Amino acid sequence: MDIREIARRAKVSTATVSRTINRIPTVDPQLAKRVWRVVEDLGYYPNTQARALVSGRSRIFGLIVSEITNPFFPELVQSFEDIAVQHNYEILLSSTVHDPRRMELAVRRMIERRVEGVAILTFGMEESLIEHLRFRKVPLVFVDVGPHVPGVSNIKIDYQHGIRQAVQHLAAMRHVRIAFVMGPGHLKSALARKSAFEEAMKEIGLKVPSAFVVVGDHTMEGGMSALTQLAGLPDRPTAVMCSNDMTAIGVLREAYECGIGIPRELSVVGFDDIRLAQFTTPPLSTVQMSQVELAKLAFRALVHETESRSVSPTSEYVLPTRLVLRNSTALAAAGSRSNS
Repeated sequence: MDIREIARRAKVSTATVSRTINRIPTVDPQLAKRVWRVVEDLGYYPNTQARALVSGRSRIFGLIVSEITNPFFPELVQSFEDIAVQHNYEILLSSTVHDPRRMELAVRRMIERRVEGVAILTFGMEESLIEHLRFRKVPLVFVDVGPHVPGVSNIKIDYQHGIRQAVQHLAAMRHVRIAFVMGPGHLKSALARKSAFEEAMKEIGLKVPSAFVVVGDHTMEGGMSALTQLAGLPDRPTAVMCSNDMTAIGVLREAYECGIGIPRELSVVGFDDIRLAQFTTPPLSTVQMSQVELAKLAFRALVHETESRSVSPTSEYVLPTRLVLRNSTALAAAGSRSNS
């Protein structure tokens, strides 16, 4: 089955079939309707690679994420794909699992498939690999770490706003001993969240003892280990803020194992607002970094770079954050409250 047979049955020219399938807007709507009816009846699937060779466009965007097992990323991928489908794009997805070799293979595969742009939403990227794509003038979108060069867009996360809201909320609940479980030290995003926490604590005059900052790994197991460490301190914290929700869920689990009441004895705040955060016991208070909005910004940036007739200067987009209150935070226990 090919476009000649479709043209014969729809009683139109092969050029009209080609323009219709490629969604050229100048095709007469009535003719297009006839073509699509025949396409549907015959179950015809166009050869996208052949179309790409003819049109010079693949209508494929690459999407690289860190790890598909972290619930933040499937939600992000789903949102990105939903938007892409609405705009007649396909997605080529790759997960790096924080492995530089896998990142390199993902980039190579995307170049081979002639992707029109790549959204690298990994919250950490080896800079040497950027050149593989820049050299071929493939539009790129990064989170936080994009270089300031033409053809590269950067989505800046406003970590400070949401984390400041969380710290001020805990302080309003009379907590003065507030700990922070950060992510891996090699991730710029993890360091940015830690810096935002320390700055917010400084703004309200609260000190952060070095023992109250624990390095985690953005996993539930890391959160469990962090709480074990914090619970063993002679003057343990009454509240814990975590660099992501998976860590916070691990803290909740370990608190249950240790018999620490949440939030009566320990208030917990996460970061991300993954869907699972609503269903923990108790439901998790967290700083929302919307996956839907992040996907929208990334897609918009790629479309802008792809459809622009000239190489535009570095574009920057800002993703806001905000505190979402649930039931994992409460007033500090009477004996540990501030006297102010």
